[in-house]
Amino acid sequence: MSQPTVIDLSVAPGAGESWDAPAWKVYVWGLAELLFVSSSWQVSSRLRRAVLVAFGARIGQGVILRPRLRVRFPWKLTIGDRSWIGEDVWLHNQDQVRIGSDAVVSQGTFVTTGSHAHRRDMALITKPVVIEDGAWVTARCIVLGGSRIGVSALVTPGTVVSGDVPAAMVFGTPEGAVLRPRFP
Repeated sequence: MSQPTVIDLSVAPGAGESWDAPAWKVYVWGLAELLFVSSSWQVSSRLRRAVLVAFGARIGQGVILRPRLRVRFPWKLTIGDRSWIGEDVWLHNQDQVRIGSDAVVSQGTFVTTGSHAHRRDMALITKPVVIEDGAWVTARCIVLGGSRIGVSALVTPGTVVSGDVPAAMVFGTPEGAVLRPRFP
């Protein structure tokens, strides 16, 4: 019986390729995120918004940004007006993340745009994520790169989203399926 292949991670391509910014900006952002954005202090959403916008995020008016929010690269983030981003949300956006207006991303949700070429050389692969206007990604969901959550769709708690969620539908477990229309 042959031994399984082991990929030498010391030569895996992709480190720093997704930054799209000079190293100094990435490091200064890390400090600003720690102090003002991901902090559990109950500082205002306006302060979190101001810090994110100062680093290139495009954030609309009336957006609520709760404590312990993590954003990998704010210059790759767009959020429309009046949206709510809950506590402990992690936007691991190595590619663009666009959240529409009046959308909700609830507490503990993880949105990631990155993965790896796991059968080849572990090279970084990124795909954007879009969460359309009025969509609600409920608590503790995982949204994977390349996903699009349609207008006014609802993703049930604990669901993994990989691909498209139709507009105005409830999508969820088991098996990440369309369950029913959101509105009667």
